[in-house]
Amino acid sequence: MALKSDATSWGSVAKFFHWAIVLLILTQAVIGLVMVELPKRPSSIPVYSFHKSLGITILALAVLRLVWRLFDTRPRDVPGMPHWQALGARFGHALLYALIFAVPLSGWLFDSASSLRPLYWFNLFPMPNLTGGKNEAVKEWAEGAHELLFWVLILVAAGHAAAALVHHFHNRDETLARMLPWRSRARGLS
Repeated sequence: MALKSDATSWGSVAKFFHWAIVLLILTQAVIGLVMVELPKRPSSIPVYSFHKSLGITILALAVLRLVWRLFDTRPRDVPGMPHWQALGARFGHALLYALIFAVPLSGWLFDSASSLRPLYWFNLFPMPNLTGGKNEAVKEWAEGAHELLFWVLILVAAGHAAAALVHHFHNRDETLARMLPWRSRARGLS
């Protein structure tokens, strides 16, 4: 399997970033939805810390993914794809990238403005406080933004997945297949 993408398929590095971020976001969604229902007591702190560390990990992977995209070619659109679909896909991808950055950044900002305890990435090293200390106005805004952006990300990601499934099962093209991790190169493209 090639590391870099080519004209017909995504390379293994792009696939790794894509699927790792997908799995981490799904994990984050479950943890985040469960975590907010937990009682506010010391025994809940490890769940919150794990959620925050996963968020920082998603942010780091998003940065690495974006840097990789600067050096990696993008596969051509599948043959026969209408121009409006290609434009929609590009817009959707740009929106996903923005949300993949915005959700963890808003969570980090919320944590920083709360200043309950220092933020450590998996208890290995401290993360900088983005607000320099407690800030109630920023805390309130960031908390609302984090929740709203999470739900927008879920909706956009669901639309992205639905579009991939339509391409695969209805259009019967290689859009989804060329991003699947077990496919080395897309077949049937000219």
